[in-house]
Amino acid sequence: MSAREDVLSRIRSALRDSPAAPEIPRNYRRESSMTPEQRLEQLVERLMDYKATVFAVPAAGAAAKLAELLAGSASIVVPHGLPREWLSALPSDGGAPVRHVDSPGQPLTVAELDAVDAVVTGAAVAVSETGTIMLDGSPSQGRRIISLVPDRHIVVLRAADIVEVLPEAIALLDATRPQTWISGPSATSDIELERVEGVHGPRTLDVLILR
Repeated sequence: MSAREDVLSRIRSALRDSPAAPEIPRNYRRESSMTPEQRLEQLVERLMDYKATVFAVPAAGAAAKLAELLAGSASIVVPHGLPREWLSALPSDGGAPVRHVDSPGQPLTVAELDAVDAVVTGAAVAVSETGTIMLDGSPSQGRRIISLVPDRHIVVLRAADIVEVLPEAIALLDATRPQTWISGPSATSDIELERVEGVHGPRTLDVLILR
């Protein structure tokens, strides 16, 4: 008998007289009980509590607000499928940030991503109860790495894509796609509970919600 077979045999023997596992209750909430306005308010509250900066503007004002947020940035990265109209208000002269497009055919390197000032992406869905924004690798969101390496992440989220509870969001996501779940700027604490930001992702998170 091999070592592997010996270990498995002992496990089977130990489990032989174990009671059957109890059925797991599935009676948790699966859909929202809030109005769209209540979900928006709850999400903003959660995100601000996580130290994200949140702006809610009409969809028609997305370009102007993004231009304001990107003022002073020397360079940015965007996924290849980001709606062009969102960046249409950026200056056309030398004051505009250099725009790097990450695409499947021409992916940016880690060094190139680390050199930019900010990344702008869309979002798939957000959960107001937990303050979580989810990216699923769609063209407007791009590869996971572009939302993890730059020090600042600007997320554009449509208010219609805000749900209240996690099961609603799970039902909308494709489990086969790479996902990134974001609940505020990247932060961690050492053994003395000293908060350090930007260790595992962007130090700054700006959320632009289009109403």
